[in-house]
Amino acid sequence: MKAFPAIKVIGGALIVLASLNAYAQSSDAAATAAPAATAPTTKQVRAANRALQRKVRGTLAKTKGLSVANITVRARDGAVTLAGSVPEASQIELATTAAQGVAGVTSVRNALTIRALGQ
Repeated sequence: MKAFPAIKVIGGALIVLASLNAYAQSSDAAATAAPAATAPTTKQVRAANRALQRKVRGTLAKTKGLSVANITVRARDGAVTLAGSVPEASQIELATTAAQGVAGVTSVRNALTIRALGQ
């Protein structure tokens, strides 16, 4: 009869050990699992687009021989659009080349026109 309480104690200990082992395995699996990559929020995407626009605009402003007074820059996921007008045809290619050199720019669409004299 002394064996019955001993079996109860051993059985209880085994149950506790089994539950601890199962808990440890589930928490280990969660800890080693790679965190799910979350898509950027709309706010983050807009902020990134604005930052790229500023970088391109700053680069254009620093480009010698380029008049940026009438150039607007739009960026969307690395694609940049240059719009507006420049006084000389040579500045169109100059603006495109400068924009392509900015880190983060994947493509440049040039919609620049030549401004007529006096405008």
